[in-house]
Amino acid sequence: MALQFEREEYKWRMRRLLDAMEDNKLDAMLLFAQESMYWLTGYDTFGFCFFQTLVVTADGSMTLLTRSADMRQARHTSIIENISIWTDRANADPAVDLKNLLNDLDLLGSRIGVEYDTHGLTGGNCRKLDNQLQSFADLSDASHIISRLRLTKSPAEIDYVKQAATLADAALDAALPLVAPGADEGDILAAMQGAVFAGGGDYPANEFIIGSGVDALLCRYKAGRRKLDENDQLTLEWAGVFAHYHVAMMRTVIVGKPTERHLELYDVCRETIEEIEAVLRPGHTFGDVFSTHASTMEQRGMTRHRLNACGYSLGARFTPSWMEREMFFSGNQQEIRPDMSLFVHMIIMDSETNTAMTLGQTYLTGEEGPTPLSAHGLDLIIR
Repeated sequence: MALQFEREEYKWRMRRLLDAMEDNKLDAMLLFAQESMYWLTGYDTFGFCFFQTLVVTADGSMTLLTRSADMRQARHTSIIENISIWTDRANADPAVDLKNLLNDLDLLGSRIGVEYDTHGLTGGNCRKLDNQLQSFADLSDASHIISRLRLTKSPAEIDYVKQAATLADAALDAALPLVAPGADEGDILAAMQGAVFAGGGDYPANEFIIGSGVDALLCRYKAGRRKLDENDQLTLEWAGVFAHYHVAMMRTVIVGKPTERHLELYDVCRETIEEIEAVLRPGHTFGDVFSTHASTMEQRGMTRHRLNACGYSLGARFTPSWMEREMFFSGNQQEIRPDMSLFVHMIIMDSETNTAMTLGQTYLTGEEGPTPLSAHGLDLIIR
């Protein structure tokens, strides 16, 4: 069995979940988010691209409904003992298998929480689910329950977060010697990803982001590589990943001589992230972080060049994104608590002058303030 944590850790997580289920008056939950299953049981797979759910009842029992391809995966990586298989066949409707399973568990007429808001439950499968269960039980949206429990990290999780941070630094250390006029983006990307793997890390939940020239203004991965010009800009966003726990970083590296606009945008990024550090602590909310970001950017005349969010919580995530549900955007009342791992990114993209500037790092929150998880400082990198 390939568990990432001690069994006592999983028992503690189950107690927290059962308390939350009681608070929400739920007789059972249907987990569709892969990160929820991983957090609760250790179950590690990308098989959530098919219909798959973990049934958790109020007495703490668990039953996984999945395909035959994932049966051994579940037995090898998780503490799940009860596994039910739905069969791949023409016109298969696994929601019928789920309904029969729930009936066997004596859940007819019960109140069941469903993780609707997840990549692990497609629109098509959701329609099948509701068609079968809306007259069977009282369904409610429970997408937020485990997501919020996962916001605060345990000591064991923090150990993995710190290992992920070391790998994030290693990726940058591997990239920087290669950044020079004529360098190929592919070589830089290979060095960064290779450093994570060489350090015992995992695939990230989404692609590393790399772009130079005009592509440096993008904050999503795209296909196609180019070589760096004598004077250029290179935007990198990446994550160290250990046991699926992510620590993200973001930098725009200047090749050659920075323009005055580069220096101006960097000063704004640095000032804003330092202002955010003052509110990235208990007693403030995620919305407060964004308000600080927005007001500082506005004072420097950058409102039209900034984004409408400036970071998010990080943890153990699966494809297609390492971003957690809780983000720094306007009005988010989620309170900041100790032992959260939070990624703060400053992204200023000036399409009028084709100038990019980014600056981002992950922090561990505490009563005395946030601790940067990277050993790298925030100085502008010029190669």
